[in-house]
Amino acid sequence: MKISPFKVEEWMNQYESSALYDLTTTCIKPLTISELCKDTNIDIFDVPMGYGDITGSERLKNNISLLYANQKNENITVTHGAIGANQLIFNSLLEKGDEVVCVVPTYQQHYSLPESLGANVKLYFLKAENNWLPDLDELSEMVSSKTKLLCINNPNNPTGSVIPNWMLDEIVNIAEKNRFWILSDEVYRGLNIIGNPYSHSIADLYSKGISVGSMSKTYSLPGLRLGWICARKDLINEINHQRQYNTISIGILDDYFASVALEKKDIIQQRNFNILKNSLNQFTDWLVSEPFVECVIPNGGTTAFVKYNKDQKSRDLCKRLQNRTGVALLPGETFEVEGYLRIGTCANNLKEGLTLFSEYLHS
Repeated sequence: MKISPFKVEEWMNQYESSALYDLTTTCIKPLTISELCKDTNIDIFDVPMGYGDITGSERLKNNISLLYANQKNENITVTHGAIGANQLIFNSLLEKGDEVVCVVPTYQQHYSLPESLGANVKLYFLKAENNWLPDLDELSEMVSSKTKLLCINNPNNPTGSVIPNWMLDEIVNIAEKNRFWILSDEVYRGLNIIGNPYSHSIADLYSKGISVGSMSKTYSLPGLRLGWICARKDLINEINHQRQYNTISIGILDDYFASVALEKKDIIQQRNFNILKNSLNQFTDWLVSEPFVECVIPNGGTTAFVKYNKDQKSRDLCKRLQNRTGVALLPGETFEVEGYLRIGTCANNLKEGLTLFSEYLHS
């Protein structure tokens, strides 16, 4: 199987570790195991290191189900991160020649993996002038009865846009007319800055809706490498059939720690919301003061997509910036959009990194 280079991951593998100011990060300060397990009664050294429950423990799946309005344990399977979840979905749904419509900018996996399976992938480009939200008329024209799957990302990485609940309902109406599936990557769900932190989930709205979640972003546990799929039972059964070939079970400690975290989700969410709000204030203060950039303010997630007013390719700008200042940013070209940069708004040294970025722009 041939597949395109994963631009975001390859860039970060090359530049992230050498950065003095890493503004490529998408995670809010990760929790330590000591912080996570404070006030819990079990000693992790007493946990038998067997395979554990194959599709995730009932405890974990029950805690995941509580994140949704209408989902049961039978509608959930646990995976190696959201990246493993997405791959299982594509492998379970798609055949050569199937039509896939994918909203971009987004995580490259959503279109490169279907392409590698022989799907006919059509990219629908969001626009800054629409606040990085779909134009429903344009989307309706792009999809058809031939469409097998629509891929969306809500909240969106890299733009931080959040699809309003009324618009999700309209997207579902479009899907119902054409009878296609919707995959909604919801790894930043729970980090909405305005209103309810949790947007409506596509699995709750639509019988052919597939929701993907993760412990990495909202719950500050990227080191667990744990995600999940939430969908109707017959699709979960097919996914579990595929899952036997690449997963068997997740790590038993990952399952345990994720269960603990979801039982403390309100505490973790408040901690993360405070960090997120403070960081976003720093980012917006910088944005107002910096004449060489513009940005649609994110409504959710931990990233912002910044347009810069300089005559440089985004890859060149990021290389030169890091060489001169130690500040690492992510080129928009890795998201198929030139002239932009992704900034992680929850980076530990955000203020210092942005100050150096400004100095570079003004030089």
